[in-house]
Amino acid sequence: MIDDDSVVADRDEPTELVQPRSPYSDRPVARARRAKAQELIERLVAEGRVRISEPDHDEVAEWRRVVNYAKRHGMEPAGRRIEKVPYGGPGLELFLADGPHPNARNQRPRAAGEPIPVPARLGHLHPVVATLKDEESRLVMPPALRRRSLLLLQGLAAAAVRRGYEVRKARSAFYPREGGVDVAVDGFAYTISARQEFPESTNPERSTRLVLELAHGLGDRPGRWRDRKSRTLEEALGVILGEIEARAAEDARRRQDEQQAKAEREVRWRAALDEAKQQAVREQLAHVLREEARGWQEATALSAYCMALERRIQELDGTADESALESARRWLEWARAYAKSIDPLGGLPGMPRTREPTSEELEPHLRGWSPHGPERRGRG
Repeated sequence: MIDDDSVVADRDEPTELVQPRSPYSDRPVARARRAKAQELIERLVAEGRVRISEPDHDEVAEWRRVVNYAKRHGMEPAGRRIEKVPYGGPGLELFLADGPHPNARNQRPRAAGEPIPVPARLGHLHPVVATLKDEESRLVMPPALRRRSLLLLQGLAAAAVRRGYEVRKARSAFYPREGGVDVAVDGFAYTISARQEFPESTNPERSTRLVLELAHGLGDRPGRWRDRKSRTLEEALGVILGEIEARAAEDARRRQDEQQAKAEREVRWRAALDEAKQQAVREQLAHVLREEARGWQEATALSAYCMALERRIQELDGTADESALESARRWLEWARAYAKSIDPLGGLPGMPRTREPTSEELEPHLRGWSPHGPERRGRG
């Protein structure tokens, strides 16, 4: 009896050893993704942010996989996390944000700040919440859930006002089952809405659940909170307001970056415009110079012709018809006067006057910039 599987199964054919499968981290795809993730982290640390302009769908998906790989394998710098936001329409911007992700499992509501009290009754409402309460076409749901939704929105609105923020009527259009308010922080407004999570459910427990949603627009940031066994929506209000503050901070930083980029673009445009003006004025002067050179060359050639004509008249004097010689002398006199009149060196040429270049004259020298402003591109 043979117990060793590596020995022959019969007398003629050896049993092939089963090779263990290599770990995922050793496979080519994983190695390539790890290299990309490492390069991304190094660029983020050195440059602060990485922007990908006009990526296609496959590129966006690959970047998301690279970011997820870095997060799963603990490659993010200590105390920081990678965030993704839209950039320039279809583009993507990656940057390092401070602290753990607000949606991380170890982030409890109290980590976002002090708990937010929720009123027990619908009295002394914020005007925006009071208006929402009177709109029967909004928050269409069972009365108990509607009352709770309004209390949640009132608690959030009151906390926002205490922190110096403005609460406005929501700009977003809602379905009848929804309703919400806008919280404005530093000029940025964020819509928080409430709705019944399972309005069609016949399950008593599921049909009483609510959802609070913060309108998305910042990549994969958290934007939806539900009742859970570990945390009620009342306990999540601090997290929600903290997320609004985090978005406002990112938007303010992005606005500052955009303003700085706009200012830098203005500087580059003005430098390009100044150089283009110099080049256009140079072209004006060069045009005058070429015209003078052509005039001098023509006058020199005509003067040489006049000298040759004078010699010819002298050669034929006494032999040619006198009337023909007189006609030739008159022609010579006129030709010399004309040659002198077109000769730029008949006087002393001075520095020509220049004028402000036109947009058409500037454009060839702007290297793609528009002559009308830094926000527009020319044809070049």
